[in-house]
Amino acid sequence: MKKILLSGVKPTGRVHLGNYFGAMKQFLDLQDKFESYIFIADYHAMTTVQNREELSQGIIDVALDYLAIGLDPKKVCLFKQSDIPEVHELTWIFNCITTVPYLMRAHAFKDAEAKNKEINVGIFDYPILMASDILMQDADVVPVGQDQKQHVEYARDTAQKFNRIFGKGEDVFKMPEPFILKEVETIPGTDGKKMSKSNGNVIPLFATSEEIKKAVMSIPTDSKGVDEPKNPSESLIFAIHKLLLEGPKLADLRTKYEKGGLGYKQAKELLIADLEAFIAPLRAKRDALARDLSAVKEILKKGGEKARSRASAKMNVVREKVGVEVK
Repeated sequence: MKKILLSGVKPTGRVHLGNYFGAMKQFLDLQDKFESYIFIADYHAMTTVQNREELSQGIIDVALDYLAIGLDPKKVCLFKQSDIPEVHELTWIFNCITTVPYLMRAHAFKDAEAKNKEINVGIFDYPILMASDILMQDADVVPVGQDQKQHVEYARDTAQKFNRIFGKGEDVFKMPEPFILKEVETIPGTDGKKMSKSNGNVIPLFATSEEIKKAVMSIPTDSKGVDEPKNPSESLIFAIHKLLLEGPKLADLRTKYEKGGLGYKQAKELLIADLEAFIAPLRAKRDALARDLSAVKEILKKGGEKARSRASAKMNVVREKVGVEVK
């Protein structure tokens, strides 16, 4: 049997190349290797998104994004977190065996606390809801960036604690392992910093031709002339370009930088052309999917039914273990 992979995606804003090459592409590469459960983390999003229209549209956008890049609903269970109410029941049970000082050590809480003293309870309890998402589906692996590894550690700690208190020698919950996506932290934005919506340096994954051109033309360069050799390792244009190329094409572009004769204007034009070639088919597929939202909603419905069936069976065991299932 295939191992179970689980990951959640918050419906907050447009996805960009950093999201794709840092995580989304890996989900595609892994959909044949694992039994995958990818959920739209709509209740997680409510810690920051508290507008009905924005949240509702965000849910549809995430579904369209993942289906457009090639996520196959016959291979991957795509569902909404909110369609699994058992997750929130489990979160309460986990809350009752979790201490406040333990949650105060969470990186996300400490970061939020440093920026804003008025932190909502959802942000504080975020790691436990995430632990419930992970443990409810008996996930074996959870793809994360190195900076998100703590989320899986919290899930492991919670599973271990529940098993010790209520398991009576039985491991009710699996011990999930982080599946580290090393590329997550290395996707550069148009200013050289990590590509991020908060940095305002993104190239949208489904960008229009005009958006592609505007983003690429904003990339800073040094003062070297057209004929001067350039170090591709120091070029931000090349750093983004190499996401799209491999083999002889990438080697040929590298040679053009090193030999001289390639100006930055031409380099940007080449990048624009290759970005358009990469993005245009994805954009077209997403537009086609958006014209039949009923089919997209049906995929989410079926995914929710499958995920909830597993969650319901798991909660039957949990209720019996904690003692609320009176016989």
